Amino acid sequence: MDVFEAHARFKELRERDGLVDPSELDDIWAALATVRPEDILGEWKGGEFDTGHPLNGELAKAGWYGKTFTAVHDAKPLICRDATGELYSNRELGKGEASLWTVEFRGESTVTMVYDGRPVFDHFKQVDDTTLMGIMNGKGVPAEGPFYYFFLERVPGPETSHGDARAGEGA
Repeated sequence: MDVFEAHARFKELRERDGLVDPSELDDIWAALATVRPEDILGEWKGGEFDTGHPLNGELAKAGWYGKTFTAVHDAKPLICRDATGELYSNRELGKGEASLWTVEFRGESTVTMVYDGRPVFDHFKQVDDTTLMGIMNGKGVPAEGPFYYFFLERVPGPETSHGDARAGEGA
């Protein structure tokens, strides 16, 4: 699969209702470009691919909105909406926040978000200028998965800060 086919297939699968075969997502992943930590700074709205992974649907229950990468060592993996619709960094659910590193995954070095309080890694590759594909990996997950597949869309406009005053509240 070349990069143009990967982009088209990614968009099709993103819009699909129902299950997506993880092997299709792996083929797309293999064709995408790696990315550097400093290139993804900003605010991102997230979504998931329903592959039947145990985490599918769980982030939505927590009000997950997306991720904010304020700086390489200031990443907020679980930006959620509270009952009033306000965004906050859910540090309780994430057991802290995270940082961005360049890590080898599947033989390529790409930006990876390393959670502070969980043995979890979110690896990213670039779909286009405003879209990232993510694969969540962590301690105890075999090399062949199952992995949690998701995507991020860059939020246009000025970067926002999700302050510490509300951090840690549940959704």
